[in-house]
Amino acid sequence: MAAAGARARAGNLERGRAKLDAQGKLFVRDRIDLLCDPGTFVEDALLANASATDLPADGVVTGIGDVDGRPVVVVANDPTVKAGSWGARTVEKIVRATEAALSQELPIVWLVDSAGARITDQVQLFPGRRGAGRIFHNQVKLSGRVPQVCALFGPSAAGGAYIPAFCDLVIMVEGNASMYLGSPRMAQMVIGEEATLEETGGARMHATVSGSGDNLAADDEEAIAAVRAYLTYLPGNWKLPPPVYEPVPPVRQLDDTIVPAEDTAGYDVHEVIDGLIDAESFFEIKPLFAPELVTGFGLIEGRPVGIVANNPAIVGGVLFVDSADKAARFIWLCDAFSIPLVFLADVPGFMIGTEVERQGIIRHGAKMITAVSEATVAKISIILRKAYGAGLYAMAGPAFDPVATLALPTAKIAVMGPEAAVNAVFANKIAEITDPAEQEAFIAERRAEYEADVDLLRLASELVVDAVIDWGELRREIHLRLSRAEGRVRHFSDRRHGVPPV
Repeated sequence: MAAAGARARAGNLERGRAKLDAQGKLFVRDRIDLLCDPGTFVEDALLANASATDLPADGVVTGIGDVDGRPVVVVANDPTVKAGSWGARTVEKIVRATEAALSQELPIVWLVDSAGARITDQVQLFPGRRGAGRIFHNQVKLSGRVPQVCALFGPSAAGGAYIPAFCDLVIMVEGNASMYLGSPRMAQMVIGEEATLEETGGARMHATVSGSGDNLAADDEEAIAAVRAYLTYLPGNWKLPPPVYEPVPPVRQLDDTIVPAEDTAGYDVHEVIDGLIDAESFFEIKPLFAPELVTGFGLIEGRPVGIVANNPAIVGGVLFVDSADKAARFIWLCDAFSIPLVFLADVPGFMIGTEVERQGIIRHGAKMITAVSEATVAKISIILRKAYGAGLYAMAGPAFDPVATLALPTAKIAVMGPEAAVNAVFANKIAEITDPAEQEAFIAERRAEYEADVDLLRLASELVVDAVIDWGELRREIHLRLSRAEGRVRHFSDRRHGVPPV
């Protein structure tokens, strides 16, 4: 038995080491050692398929180990064993791991490097009640109950690509990781398409275009470090409160030099975030996908918050189809695990035009607004400079049950910007004025009237905003208001579920 155990632990590393080294990959057990605290990993089903001499552990390592002192379920493919492919015992091991995560309500970390199902075992692993479909069924049951994180080191092919798709976070190692339902060779054979693996399912493509990958990593070590860092912001399951840490001052102080006075002038909202959160605590999610909207975790006075921020440095911070999807998923994530949400609004609204209308900007925008509406976690909406049109709604404006709507002295809230409003109302009148100077004076007068109508003092006096806060007081104000909201009742409605516009 000892020899069988040793054989299973060794994988097929002896003959697979050269390939791993050439790809810059770690052996599966070295990956687990980096992920888990030393000496804490307890393995299950080590001797699966031990009668087959070339299938040690049947190509997957499963068990429970500690990450920063907290237990997590681990599922890790061994690419030295038939390229990490799934056999019948592989699937049973993975199903049991997901069942352990469900019954004990433990986070689950997937270390994925798999060529997909073994066609020779398809009857045993694919269609049955405990076949591969059960893995995805259990992942859906786990969603919102425990954190699910995937580090993707190599391929995640065909049906196996749905494992990362059901995870909350997907870290992809650039140059090695890929996921696809059909390989380039299959696509060429079936639909006649010629494409490279990177074009079809490469890490950078998914992190920038499809959004199926969240963050890129340079190598295995960086990917595992990112997984460990991500878990530090989250509770072990939905019933537990988020962790708390020692407060650290931000790296910079906020002041009124950050945001230009002109509505259309760009600036990087990361500078605002740096002045709000504890130093070096920002974990950005999907930084390369829809970058006009910034999402990520940070700490304010040692407590995790989720940040949703328009970024005027990128296409003016306007909301597109992808940015709406990005926001909705992040809001659902934070709400599931009791992470308060801080919205930093500087938004001209949703994009318009035939291209985005054909992409479904209305239903995608409605999806984001649905997520904002349904989130019962404490929310604070901060108007940095402007919140126009439905952008105000998407950024948790007053009608969406925030703890507070706070405004900086630079804030404006309106149906649309003054230029667009004057043109919308007075276009015919403007066209009738032939003298350029007279026309310019007319527009300036109408614009002044419009801006007076939505003056910040008026908005505060009408209780549209709850407070006007100076830059230097903003971090303290957020912290105090979120602290006061910790005991709030979290209830949205009594129903099975909504029918969201997806």
